[in-house]
Amino acid sequence: RMQSEPADIHAERLLIIDFGSQYTQLIARRVRECGVYCEIYPFDVDAKVMREFSPKGIILSGGPESVTAQATPRIPEVVFDLGVPVLGICYGMQALAQRFGGRVSPSEQREFGHASIEADVSSRFLGHLLSDDKSCDVWMSHGDKVTELPTGFVRTASSANAPIAAMEDPDKRIYGVQFHPEVNDSEFGKEMFE
Repeated sequence: RMQSEPADIHAERLLIIDFGSQYTQLIARRVRECGVYCEIYPFDVDAKVMREFSPKGIILSGGPESVTAQATPRIPEVVFDLGVPVLGICYGMQALAQRFGGRVSPSEQREFGHASIEADVSSRFLGHLLSDDKSCDVWMSHGDKVTELPTGFVRTASSANAPIAAMEDPDKRIYGVQFHPEVNDSEFGKEMFE
């Protein structure tokens, strides 16, 4: 009797684009805990390398920079050419907002630590996690925030300090969260990565 072949861990692979977040390795760890292979590439990696990796999805990490400054990291265009789902976390969400014509502004106060978000149960990304209780606790660490949604995006969560704490364009399968689901303090973080 032949033993069944182990599942190919490389069949479903994610690419993490690193914008310099202190949590990037933690994102990779959470993805791997879901049994999915992933690799971390710097934001300025050659487009050919990304295409050859052929990811099933892309996660944009957070980072210490501000998208409101001129010479800060941007999302490589190849990310959108690949036609795969994209999740932007913190800086990644802000870079998405800016790329698609939204507005990012400095916060009056930097948000660091626990925050409670109110989420929209109709959100494709967050809705199924919340059932009747629409609020959940998350970990925030940011100095800027999205203040105007890009065309085609809807707000899917808000917090006291971040009126747009999550956004998505379900048709393009692009999702953004201002908080850090990879940090243990974020409720449902594991489920978000699943």
